[in-house]
Order: sequence, then C-alpha cells, then structure tokens
Amino acid sequence: MSGVLRVIIMDLLVERSEFGHGGNQEVVAPMAESGELEVLLVTPQMQSEEVGNDAQKDGLVTLTQDDVPHWDYDFPFWKEQEMEISGNRVTFRRIAMPSEGNDEQMEEWLEEIFPDAVICSGSKRNVSIWEDWMESGSRMLRCSTKLGIPTLGICFGHQLLCHSLGSKVERADTFSSGVWDLDLTENGIDDILFSSRMSGKDGVPVVLYSHQDHVTSVPDSCILLASADHNRVTAIRAIEENGEKLLTWGVQFHPEAAKARVERAFEWGHITKEEMESFQREHDGAGILSSFASVVINNAL
Repeated sequence: MSGVLRVIIMDLLVERSEFGHGGNQEVVAPMAESGELEVLLVTPQMQSEEVGNDAQKDGLVTLTQDDVPHWDYDFPFWKEQEMEISGNRVTFRRIAMPSEGNDEQMEEWLEEIFPDAVICSGSKRNVSIWEDWMESGSRMLRCSTKLGIPTLGICFGHQLLCHSLGSKVERADTFSSGVWDLDLTENGIDDILFSSRMSGKDGVPVVLYSHQDHVTSVPDSCILLASADHNRVTAIRAIEENGEKLLTWGVQFHPEAAKARVERAFEWGHITKEEMESFQREHDGAGILSSFASVVINNAL
C-alpha cells in the first residue's frame, strides 16, 4: 500500500448534509484505522453536463459551486474538508465524474483516478423511479466491479449495483424500517463480509433497514449471500463467469447507521420518532464495514 488510501463515494445523501456526511464518516472510519485516507465524493445527481465532460477528458476534476447547478442550497456547498477519523487524517474532496460515454470510457476514468475502493451510499431517490443521472452511477459500479476494485453498494447503492448487472428493482406498497436478523446462505456463512461478530439468535447477523424499493432477482453474475423475512435479495456478491468471487458486494441494509447517527437524524428531523424507536436494537453494521475495510486494505498492499 502506497501511503494514502483513495476511496470514491457516490454521495447521494448530500441532501441530508449532516446526516449523510456523518454516514460517510462511519463508512470510511475502519479504513482510516490503517492510515491517512482520501475520500473523493461524486454527486452525479447535482453536477452539470459540462463538468461531467471535463471529467471524462481530464480525469480528476475538483467541483466548484458553479459546477453543481442542481445543488440544494438549504445545505452549504464545500469543495474540501479535512478531519481526524480513527486517529488519522481524512480528506473529503468533491470531484466530477463522467456523465456520458460507455463502459470503456468509464473504465479509463477509473483507471486514471485509481481508487482503492468504490462505495455507493443510500439515497432518498429511488431506482424504481429512474432518473437520467443514475445511468452514469450504474455504469461506474458495473465498471469498478469488472476492474476488480473493491466495491460496496449500500441500500440505494445495492439496488443500483444489481440493476447495473441485470436485476429488476421494484417498489413495495409499504416502507420497511427496522432491525432484522439475516438468514445467511451457505455462500454467506463463508463470506468475509459476515466474518465479524454476529449478535442475533444462533449467531446470525443483525442489520438495520430503511427502504421501499426491493431488488427482486439475483443478477446472473452474482451469488446470494443473505435474505431477511421482508427482503429476499438482501446481500449479494459479484462473481466471474467461471464462478470466481469478485470484490463487489451489495447490501440492502445500512451498516453505517450507528446508534448516535440515528439519534442525531431524529434530532434534525430526518427520521420520525417511530423510525428511531424501530432502530434501537443493536446491530452488526460496524463489524460488516470493518470486514469490507480489511478487504480494501489487503487488496491495496
């Protein structure tokens, strides 16, 4: 590993600025334990077409306020922030990503940026209610998977990843919010993502959900790792045509939803009292993020 880990996060909770940024911090905290970290935040839902073209042409392009005409100015725009996480310096920087083009061009961009990991967060948007910008996000997840870059899709990110690999995503009649035990498949029992502590009955993982869209089929290029009572395709891992496992996972649940973040989200009015109360049971999200971080760190060595 050459000093500083570099991680791309598709930052789709930026509309919930404090809560979303807090979630980003929870996601990267285990990686920051290994040393200095650079986090490149992309917001395809907000950037201009022009800056997307610049990114395709020039590679690493830092966003300015003029580059995000769809920014929600209820929340402040910033280009860069530094903070200490897990005892090490973490730099968050907003950059542009290609908004047009094909898979080959996206792969070229990723190879130039050379991230050690790609992560797609949850979102208040919905894959079942498709928006044009989702195509570029979908393309990035598909291409990072193909290139062997450790990749993690969380909630919306899980749905977008599975959609990019050929799954269907459908909207349920009701919203699912709460903490559930997972039912691991044989592949899930042996998978590194679930190798941390398991606090549920008989040692199964316990995880937190907040969603209405559901992935309804496992992509042909993936294996099913886990299901829940209300959500069958709840965790997947990508594989090669020959069955070799890739370093890409999608999880419908929110491993980054630490208890303190949930309580703060309620204080800020981002979730209801009923939602907060449904989230009070302890869950294994932190351990799952630590497992993904170990994959990223070991792959970078």
